[in-house]
Amino acid sequence: MNESATRPGRSADVTTVTIDEGVFRQQVDRVAVEEPLEIRLLAGKERRSLVLTMRTPGHDFELAAGFLFNEGIVRSRDEIVGISYCLDAEIDQTQQYNIVNVELRARSLPDLSAYTRLFSGYGACGICGRESIEALEARGLDSIDDSTTIAPDLLFGMPDRMRAAQPIFERTGGLHATALFNAAGELLVLREDIGRHNAFDKIVGEAFLADRLPLKGRIALVSGRASFELVQKAIAAQIPILASISAPSSLAVDLSRRFGITLVGFLRGHRANVYAAEERVR
Repeated sequence: MNESATRPGRSADVTTVTIDEGVFRQQVDRVAVEEPLEIRLLAGKERRSLVLTMRTPGHDFELAAGFLFNEGIVRSRDEIVGISYCLDAEIDQTQQYNIVNVELRARSLPDLSAYTRLFSGYGACGICGRESIEALEARGLDSIDDSTTIAPDLLFGMPDRMRAAQPIFERTGGLHATALFNAAGELLVLREDIGRHNAFDKIVGEAFLADRLPLKGRIALVSGRASFELVQKAIAAQIPILASISAPSSLAVDLSRRFGITLVGFLRGHRANVYAAEERVR
């Protein structure tokens, strides 16, 4: 599962015209790279293209593993034999590092009929309303049983620590991030991506591939809004506290309350709103 091969960079230089108080000036700007990633499943003699998502290149194997775990397609590290880029000769060389093969240990592919929504493109938007929560319950996901608490002052310091660890955002201003902290406020892992859901999948995928799931006692901080799909991923990884610099959605609040996730929104400066399981913030 070596991901050190040459891949597209995560930022690129482009020529732009800047308008500043009526003055037009041509200059070089740096933007975040956005490219497709196709995740393919292989088992025995079977293969299937599961999903095509737009992402920022980098940590692609973590993204694939985290996506498969968070969607409930795989449940343990032992189910995956290996992850590799598709370097088949018939593949356009410019796209070889945009296709990831995930080889399963099973002799045949699992029943994927429940995941048909993924095959036409992954928007991480799920299905709607009460059906969304019922689908998670049907997967057998458990409520969060975790006594972890965090002091408000430690929580308030996390956005600055996350921002300081975002090198590509610093250059481009165009990437989301998910950061994983412990209850002492220590930054453990950070991943950036043009997609909020991708950044979260990379965090979970890193732990999955290292056999560190579930992520009990951890706090996940996301740079964008706290939506249903991010709460779903936190539940799958058993992360007890999910914080966002922005707003939550109504379904994210409902889901957090149903599964016992501490949901924090508008974490800015020395203010925050706690929408669910507030007992963990002390």
